[in-house]
Amino acid sequence: MSDAEESDTAEEPAEDTAVEHAVVLDHLPYGRPDDDRPQHQKPEIAYAVGEEQFDLFELTLVDGADMSIGDRIVVAPDADRDLVDRYREIDHSDLSRGAEQELEYVIEEIVDRHPQRFLDYFNDAQPLTLRLHQLNVLPGIGDKLRDDVLESRKRQGPFESFEDLEERISGLHNAKGVVVERIIEELTEDVKYRAFVGDE
Repeated sequence: MSDAEESDTAEEPAEDTAVEHAVVLDHLPYGRPDDDRPQHQKPEIAYAVGEEQFDLFELTLVDGADMSIGDRIVVAPDADRDLVDRYREIDHSDLSRGAEQELEYVIEEIVDRHPQRFLDYFNDAQPLTLRLHQLNVLPGIGDKLRDDVLESRKRQGPFESFEDLEERISGLHNAKGVVVERIIEELTEDVKYRAFVGDE
């Protein structure tokens, strides 16, 4: 994402436009430290991660925005935003140190808030190629665990919760942690197959 996408327009959203939420990773009320402008010209900013596609954002905030780390805010459509003046997508390397430290915890909260979305990955995963299955891109899931998941899915139906998944698959002890670890990998590394980050 070398050319950062920026949005500051206030166009009317279509009626079926979905609201995009993000969770705040860091709040810099005095602007970026590397901004050489005088203090009164530096905009208040925050870093956030999108809930749906895990896009990373730098947010320029409206004056006097009341915001804290972990807050869930509206990023799009523009007409629904009240704390964000404009935003741009950024790479992981553009995050502040504070945002980097909060990223794993915030992703865990997102997975906890939307567990079915991530259980569906285990319930619906299919082969990617003749030699690679979608389950194999998850950390720690080799051929044996993959086969156990597929067999259990076939015999007993879909997994109802992370606890159900862990009870039915004896070698899988922290399914939610596996998902979080994969999301972090996709945000920080150049991976060939993406399971959760970006357009699916």
